[in-house]
Amino acid sequence: MGSRVELYAAIRFDWQRNQMSVRGLADKYGVHRRTVREAIDSPIPPPRRSPPRRTLVLDTVRGAIDAMLAEDLSAPRKQRHTAKRVFERLRAEHHAQVSYSYVAKYVHRRRPQLAAEAAARDAARAGVVAGFVPQCHPPGAEAEVDFADLWVRLAGEMTKCFLFTLRLSHSGRAVHRVFASQGQEAFLEGHVAAFEVLGGVPFDKIRYDNLRSAVHRVLFGRTRSESGRWLAFRAHYGFTAFYCLPGKDGAHEKGGVEGDGGRFRRTHLVPVPAVDTLAELNNRLAAADASEDARRIDGRAQTVGEAFAVEAPLLVALPAERFDTALSLTARVDRYAKIMVRQCQYSVPARLIGTRVRVALSASELQVFDGSRRVATHPRLIARGECRLELDHYLEILLGKPGALPGSTALAQARAAGRFAAAHEAFWAAARGKHGDAAGTRALIEVLLLHRRLPEAAVLAGIRAAVAAGSVSADAVAIEARKHTTATGTTTGTSMTPAAGAPAAGPQRSRAAVVTLGARRRAASLSGLPADGRPAPSVRDYDQLLAHRTGQERSS
Repeated sequence: MGSRVELYAAIRFDWQRNQMSVRGLADKYGVHRRTVREAIDSPIPPPRRSPPRRTLVLDTVRGAIDAMLAEDLSAPRKQRHTAKRVFERLRAEHHAQVSYSYVAKYVHRRRPQLAAEAAARDAARAGVVAGFVPQCHPPGAEAEVDFADLWVRLAGEMTKCFLFTLRLSHSGRAVHRVFASQGQEAFLEGHVAAFEVLGGVPFDKIRYDNLRSAVHRVLFGRTRSESGRWLAFRAHYGFTAFYCLPGKDGAHEKGGVEGDGGRFRRTHLVPVPAVDTLAELNNRLAAADASEDARRIDGRAQTVGEAFAVEAPLLVALPAERFDTALSLTARVDRYAKIMVRQCQYSVPARLIGTRVRVALSASELQVFDGSRRVATHPRLIARGECRLELDHYLEILLGKPGALPGSTALAQARAAGRFAAAHEAFWAAARGKHGDAAGTRALIEVLLLHRRLPEAAVLAGIRAAVAAGSVSADAVAIEARKHTTATGTTTGTSMTPAAGAPAAGPQRSRAAVVTLGARRRAASLSGLPADGRPAPSVRDYDQLLAHRTGQERSS
């Protein structure tokens, strides 16, 4: 998958930046034109079946081979290990059933890597003069990305979050967003938000640490093994990733964003922000980013906004379609109608118990799909072990087990969120008082099922009207709810506002007038409707039956 993604990314890069033709791309990369068109249409290659990768025996003896090659660094040149000698020692000393060709390839690749690492250590021991060399960044060419820790008082609780920052190197214009994690979905969503705010993408490169969201493995030097989804994302937006050296050696390579994260946090996030949701906090950060256009970076003559005005036209335009940053997963629904996603639990409709569902996980939301149909949507949970349940998902189970409702977690969460309102409580109390606990609870559940097909305001109005009339029937609630829907959706014929000084008495209901057939026909002719050509009703056939019956009685 990785090599195909890299191929597709390279094809899309040449097609977007170098304007190469389909035939030219096919000749350059030695592939069919159909493959080039697939890469142009989508940065993600179509899936293909591949056999499971076998665990190589070589993986178990890598350490032994590295030790032999490390000994060669200090051994005489003519007494160093050859690939054949390494193979012989593995068979004799480690009893490894490994192929000679694999050993030879590994020795050929690994020997220069170990030599370069030893040379770097020797240079460090010799001492290198510390300091910094001034750099210049052309407009629109480069940007830097980093995550920084951040504490937020979220819904009254101190919560550790992460501040995503993308900063243009030339102007210093930055975009900040707060996420609950540093996962790949948050990493990609932060990029998309930044590109859309800036109106484009740097045409040269973006500098990164070795984040797990992008890098699977750090190889020799600046070579990295990147994740397939990250390669597809870069191919979609058409930019190059520059990875800094690990540790302190590479900290200075993106010093602009390193310093900006701390400065922005001290300026706009002190004291600790208190918000109900991260969306609210991100709206604040968007306003803070806009306000920094008047800021002047030390040593620069222009403000951030003035420099960005020069840089913005040089950014590469965004593609027509937005990259889907949600992570696609599958989960199994347990017997409690819950799924486990990233060590948090979410409810789904009870009819899906025992099945597998598809999950689209974004940085702030979780959506559950049964096939192509969306069946549940939850805000993404933050703390490990949290659980979010929707009472509506358990109503079919509760119809058969009404005694489970009072102590259910779903009911407790609905009450805490205000979704189980005082009107529901009043109806439940009245129903249990009239029919008993079990029957009264079933009546409440039937009322809760009305929320699936009627607006919430209409159902609550129907509950209040039914309770006021002394009824605890779900049918009565449905009738009153439909009346409320009709009344609120009609501009004439009903009045929802009482007269001045009069007490509010609810909707004023109008009596339905009796319409005769003749009146309907006259109204139809006046309104221009098609004429009713049906014959007038007659009882002639019934009169014939009556005459036949009278004749039989006389004959008898």
